[in-house]
Amino acid sequence: MRVLVTGSQGFIGRNLIAHLQRRDDIDIFGYDLANTPEQLDAWLAQADFVYHLAGVNRPHREEEFFEGNTDFTRAICQRLARRADPPPILLSSSIQAELDNPYGRSKRLAEEAVTDYARETGARAIIYRLTNVFGKWSRPNYNTVVATFCYNIAHDLPITISDPNRVVRLIHIDDVVRAFVSELQKARGPEGQKGSGPEGRVLWRRVEPEYPVTLGRLAELIRSFRAMRQTLLTPDFSDPFVKKLYGMYLTYLDEDDFAYDLTQRCDERGCLAEFMKSPHFGQIFVSRTKPGVTRGNHFHHTKAEKFLVLEGEAVIRFRKIQNARGQRSEGQNARGAEDQRGGEPEVIEYRVSGKDFRVLDIPPGYTHNIENVGDTDVITLFWASEIFDPEAPDTYYEEV
Repeated sequence: MRVLVTGSQGFIGRNLIAHLQRRDDIDIFGYDLANTPEQLDAWLAQADFVYHLAGVNRPHREEEFFEGNTDFTRAICQRLARRADPPPILLSSSIQAELDNPYGRSKRLAEEAVTDYARETGARAIIYRLTNVFGKWSRPNYNTVVATFCYNIAHDLPITISDPNRVVRLIHIDDVVRAFVSELQKARGPEGQKGSGPEGRVLWRRVEPEYPVTLGRLAELIRSFRAMRQTLLTPDFSDPFVKKLYGMYLTYLDEDDFAYDLTQRCDERGCLAEFMKSPHFGQIFVSRTKPGVTRGNHFHHTKAEKFLVLEGEAVIRFRKIQNARGQRSEGQNARGAEDQRGGEPEVIEYRVSGKDFRVLDIPPGYTHNIENVGDTDVITLFWASEIFDPEAPDTYYEEV
């Protein structure tokens, strides 16, 4: 199938082509300003489906709105209408078409050109009125306020918010692309090429989901992304909008700014560094423990933990705090000595290695420690179910 994408180097065009080019059943013609009118004519004559994404939204002259949006769309439709087999066309329009401003009027007239094409030829026309699109490869100070906020905050530049309570309705680029690609699939069906009846088939679409957000909240979220390297606090990624926005923000970092150092706390035992923390999932930190060193010997009443040794050899021991301390003797099983009074293990012991990637759960009410029993440093990844609070640490010393 041969697919023409106009505006192929624009924000939406680049994302759409990045998805389409992964498919072996599609040949892509990408038209943009660097291409010639002759190339466009040749591709319009061959295309089985047309994504018309090219347009003008920030011209120097008002007339350019109509030249780049209305007249160009009419020219494309006229060229397609001369074919014996006019193909479906998808127009990327805007909710601004509902407004009486130069850009809105030019997009509304472009919609009329596509509608006339469907009526005259019977070909399918799909019109998407897009709201504010955000996502990777969006140009700051051009495509959307989200890109401008992301770029400026990522580079410690000021942003301007005229009204922090103003609500903008956003849609994500991947949702736009998913919707656009689904139209290509429908066009390959038995009625995909032609509409029904003399009026043709004009389909009006909106992309879902939409994410309404105030400008103040938007700026607050992006600033929190920037601060994460210091606070280590991650936002609530169960919110799809926050997850998508954070991914977009990262694309505006300079290439030499992808890496950052964690604050290490080191002593004679080794080093420890906090990695990530969130009220939603707790805290992750990593430690380096020298040979012969034991860490821990404490318990928690509420907090649960997981230990994962990534490198080295270690023994992890833990014991219920109400049990009397006992010592392992030769021949006792891996679960430790049994308390003669209660039949419960006094000391539970596991030998772990970085070769195994074996996770140990540490329940509340068990005092625990980890001992490096190898010849090299032990690197351990820890997870705790809550963020450490020095005012209420829930950490109590007691030797295993």
